Amino acid sequence: MAHDKVTAEYGSLVFSDHDMRKRLPKPTYQELSRVIKDNKPIDLDIANEVAHAMKEWALEKGATHFTHWFQPLNGITSEKHDSFITPQDDGSVLMAFSGKELVQGEPDASSFPNGGLRATFEARGYTVWDPMSPAFIKDEVLCIPTAFISYTGEALDKKTPLLRSEVALERQAKRVLELFGHKPKRVVTTVGLEQEYFLIKEEDFEARPDLRLTGRTLFGAEPCKGQELEEHYFGAIRPSVNAFMKELDDELWKLAIPAKTKHNEVAPCQHELAPVFEQGSLAVDNNLLTMEKLKLLATNYGLACLEHERPFEYVNGSGKHDNWSISADGRNLLEPGPHPEDNLQFLVFLACLVAAVDEHADLIRMSVASAGNDHRLGANEAPPAIVSIFLGDAITPVVEALIRKEHAEAHEEELMDLGVPALPDIFRDNTDRNRTSPFAFTGNKFEFRMCGSQQNVSDANVVINTAVAEQCERFCDYVAERSDEDFVSVAMRFVRHTFRDHHRVIFDGNGYSHEWEKEAEQRGLPNLKTTPDVLPSLLDASNVALFEKYGVLSESELHARYVAKAEQYAKLLNIEANVMVHMARHLFIPAIISYSGDVATSVATKAEIGIDATAERDLCRTLTEGIGAINTLATALDDKNAEARSVSDPGKRDDFYRDVVIPAMELLRDAVDKMEVICSKECWPVPSYNDMLFYV
Repeated sequence: MAHDKVTAEYGSLVFSDHDMRKRLPKPTYQELSRVIKDNKPIDLDIANEVAHAMKEWALEKGATHFTHWFQPLNGITSEKHDSFITPQDDGSVLMAFSGKELVQGEPDASSFPNGGLRATFEARGYTVWDPMSPAFIKDEVLCIPTAFISYTGEALDKKTPLLRSEVALERQAKRVLELFGHKPKRVVTTVGLEQEYFLIKEEDFEARPDLRLTGRTLFGAEPCKGQELEEHYFGAIRPSVNAFMKELDDELWKLAIPAKTKHNEVAPCQHELAPVFEQGSLAVDNNLLTMEKLKLLATNYGLACLEHERPFEYVNGSGKHDNWSISADGRNLLEPGPHPEDNLQFLVFLACLVAAVDEHADLIRMSVASAGNDHRLGANEAPPAIVSIFLGDAITPVVEALIRKEHAEAHEEELMDLGVPALPDIFRDNTDRNRTSPFAFTGNKFEFRMCGSQQNVSDANVVINTAVAEQCERFCDYVAERSDEDFVSVAMRFVRHTFRDHHRVIFDGNGYSHEWEKEAEQRGLPNLKTTPDVLPSLLDASNVALFEKYGVLSESELHARYVAKAEQYAKLLNIEANVMVHMARHLFIPAIISYSGDVATSVATKAEIGIDATAERDLCRTLTEGIGAINTLATALDDKNAEARSVSDPGKRDDFYRDVVIPAMELLRDAVDKMEVICSKECWPVPSYNDMLFYV
């Protein structure tokens, strides 16, 4: 039966706790469990025993190689495969894998984005085993999740600061909980990452150089139909897409990735996958694996998976909703309970989070900044660039009452009678959802909706974790300074003052309205609309001090990330500009010339026999003018892009791309798109939006 297959295969490609318990000596297993569950260091003797058991398990699964699987600053994953073979003097080989090979690898560190931390002649770097994320098998290779650091110990990856931020948050949250009389063994973040993506026909993808080279359509006239009928959202799934989703589930479940929900999203060809919540850094690892599987498996069905934040204009873009919470020994610390107004511990953690978001809104916006996400934020169910918090009908009245020094009761769950006896009565949730809010409380967690679909969300969680850790420490210090007072009174005063001082960031209304943008400005909330606007926040002295205080990132590591992000922004736009010029000159201009020639021939033929050809003549004139405009604008874009590349300062180069190159790109697109709507379908050299978004 199907369920037997699922339960039998779930986690079959992961070196799980069950496998470790079965294969390791009991003392070794107990010690490794302490390493994983209590975040303790591991010694080489234990590592040797683990490596041997891991190798034997991997060989039984058909693996012949191993790799240290890591996340460089470009945000994707990297791997270098080494075989298990060890040649012997008699010509035979042994399959060997040592604890040293498990714990540490040495990839070339100079060819990855490093923001100036390493030079080409300083190539050495190290990958370091992360035992908290289980090893797994992919394509007959044993993959060992690792951190990636330079020869001097600086973080060259996304995972290292994420793990550091989790340590910082755990340390400070434990201090808070101790004040409430609790001493949990572990405090961890729990994260659920909803992944949006598009699927189109692979043949259409291959026929579009812009999609192949940049991930988004740089040209394309508005389709005759978009998403206005709203029939795609939760609609019946195409058979080919359903088959793809089924295989995707199977492959993810084998890797113990708890894929739970799948459905059609709002835009045509757009879909979403959501897993069950997991421990923070593991959730990020599994999301990166999911993104890889999405792209690889789609080709089995003649499809191409697009993970760009805005592959198509005129319809919704794709995000990755980062559902974040914090738990102590499995207990959710953001669970308000039936009476949140009396749940002081919940109110303290809520106040810490509100203050964290308000004080570090620039870093939160920075954490999702990219050239792709700049196209998405601000409309079509994507939140605006203004960072605010939605608390909802259940919690907002409690907060408002606390600020006024009043006692307010949260709304009780309301039973709804649907008016049909056969239908059971249901409870209405205490809080509705706000799709326009960047940071929305959704019952017992916060949904951070600003993340881009192709983003490694380590950056976002590093910022949230560190900022909340800072506020937890502030609470502990606040209590310590008033140790002669009643704890409950002091804690409640902290909560009340924190909500009062950071009330400006709480907003439950429509984040898309022009009125909110004006109000946010009056409240003093930053509105950092583009990546060049927000990246300098990484270098702000107060932000550097924050990350250094909690041992998450040093000043040099932050500067490296600024340079790497700035360079990536410029490189992506350089590629997009190059592709636009190439497509204009090699595809669109020749196609329009050919079509205008056919029209001109028709005009001449009709003139010879005395037939009026006013419409054709006007069309030919418009096409000819369009050719000239496209040629002029392509040359201008090429020149401006070359000028941008000559700017050496990363910040000034990004500003030039935003202020000069992007407007030139928009002008060229507009000129080409105007020609698409008057040219014949047969002459147009690439699939249109009508073709790509509405395939059968």
